[in-house]
Amino acid sequence: MGDWQLDHVQLAIPAGAEEQCDAFYVDLLGFRIVAKPALLAQRGGRWYQKGATQLHVGVDPDFRPAKKAHPAFVVSNYDEVLDQLRAAGVTITPSDEIPGTTRCHINDCVGNRIELIKAS
Repeated sequence: MGDWQLDHVQLAIPAGAEEQCDAFYVDLLGFRIVAKPALLAQRGGRWYQKGATQLHVGVDPDFRPAKKAHPAFVVSNYDEVLDQLRAAGVTITPSDEIPGTTRCHINDCVGNRIELIKAS
């Protein structure tokens, strides 16, 4: 079957929410914008990257936030990120359902669920 690795995760966003997503993913979480190929850029949305992790947000005309399905990011500076999120007014929902794992859930600027896991 060969080796597999995750290339990216995509979340849906409403039309016109790119700048709002930039403020959340770039300014607050520290991702950087990655240029999309010209053909894909015409569709709107954004591609973000932090380290080797890529997150794509794509415009969905029938947008509904993902409340169950979600990306999970392992975060080396977990406590610092949570402090920044709290200061920005983001609601943090801690989860202790997995013994030995420190993690929480947040919603991005358009309501998509995101899991943050403290690096061990």
